[in-house]
Amino acid sequence: MATSPAAVVPPQQQQQQQKHPLTANDDRDKYITLSELSLHNKPDDLWISIHGKIYDVTAWSSFHPGGAFPLLNLAGQDVTDAFLAFHPPSASARLREFFTGYFLRDYSVSEVSKDYRRLVADFSKSGLFEQKGHGTMVSLSCIAMLFVMSVCGVVFCDGTLVHLLCGAGMGFLWIQSGWIGHDSGHYNVMSGRGYNRFTQILTGNCLAGISIAWWKWNHNAHHIACNSLDFDPDLQHIPLFVVSTKFFGSIVSQFYERTLSFDKVARFLVSYQHLTFYPVMCFARINLFTQSFVLLLSKRKVPNRGQEILGLLVFWIWYPFLVSFLPNWGERIMFVVASFVLTGIQHIQFCLNHFSSSVYFGPPKGNDWFEKQTAGTLNIACSPSMDWFHGGLQFQVEHHLFPRLPRCQLRKVSPFVKELCKKHKLPYNCASFWKANVLTIGTLRTAALQARDLANPVPKNLVWEAVNTHG
Repeated sequence: MATSPAAVVPPQQQQQQQKHPLTANDDRDKYITLSELSLHNKPDDLWISIHGKIYDVTAWSSFHPGGAFPLLNLAGQDVTDAFLAFHPPSASARLREFFTGYFLRDYSVSEVSKDYRRLVADFSKSGLFEQKGHGTMVSLSCIAMLFVMSVCGVVFCDGTLVHLLCGAGMGFLWIQSGWIGHDSGHYNVMSGRGYNRFTQILTGNCLAGISIAWWKWNHNAHHIACNSLDFDPDLQHIPLFVVSTKFFGSIVSQFYERTLSFDKVARFLVSYQHLTFYPVMCFARINLFTQSFVLLLSKRKVPNRGQEILGLLVFWIWYPFLVSFLPNWGERIMFVVASFVLTGIQHIQFCLNHFSSSVYFGPPKGNDWFEKQTAGTLNIACSPSMDWFHGGLQFQVEHHLFPRLPRCQLRKVSPFVKELCKKHKLPYNCASFWKANVLTIGTLRTAALQARDLANPVPKNLVWEAVNTHG
């Protein structure tokens, strides 16, 4: 039997419960409703439900490996599907520490969630989450080869064309390191946590100049609130880009905790966003460099801050030092531009997966996990021979539904996801790389043309708004 709620609930939260007392001396004193659970949705009073049990994760949120933001986004809700998506079965053992003694009275599971949970269980029993293949070692070998070739080409060769190719090689190196950093943020790509952490710092901070702490902070929020205009940081690119006219109202970013102002500068830049998209993507890496330092130098709690900063310093020592070996400023600029432009391919793909998909306004909900992830993502159709290039993000739908699944397994589970989407009449969005670019530019162009209407800053055509808010 469950223990008494009063024995495990902090005094402050007991006071809040008195505002909506439960019937005492009755079996009902161990149950609360969804509406009562929803009251516990603040940083100092954070409850969630998993499989109908209520957990108080207020204190744990500060230590949560995925950061506090995902917990805060889903606070006061049933989060079973999200929990299963992001945590291995072993994580369930830790839940006992946070059990309040309460159960959810009106707990229910939709047919979609039932089928989704069966898939998670089946994949787990089949060992798919543990079968990681040799992708990481192949990628690391490729990265090492590209690094040695680029360094040797710069230091020991005098040809301008060779230096240009070395810059391009550095760009491909950053793309491959980005895939490893992405994977290692979702699951252990190495045999143990220590080796996984070393690989993260090496490939992310040291070789690419991007903080893995920033990446996880940003990326976890994106996964939980996929394509929410005010909660997903991957859609919040004012003043350069907007994907919905909702941004014309200067919405508040819950992630950045500030207003995304749609001022005259933003209006001008957004008016031409479909033309500036590719040039900006060529140098989008500058934003990642900046965001990494902004987080590490902020007052936010950052795990292993010293390691993170040291890793970035390593990058900012070796990369400028390598560039300094080039014979003149013209070739130095050429080398840097080439490395940035090649990496822009990866930044473009990040946008292709979501910019043209369905968007919504408001916080994510725990009871439509499968529906939101499928609606907000777009797969890129490609042959198996190109999987290495796309790094697993060509199966964006599968990745969002099963973020712990190694990328080498995504193609294998794709038919099961398609079948489940078909069964429940949900979208399974997929397009060729070319078509995905067309869709993305079309979304940007539609919003750009609306932004040019200076006399009507916020569209009054409610039908147009209703259609285009959903991509």
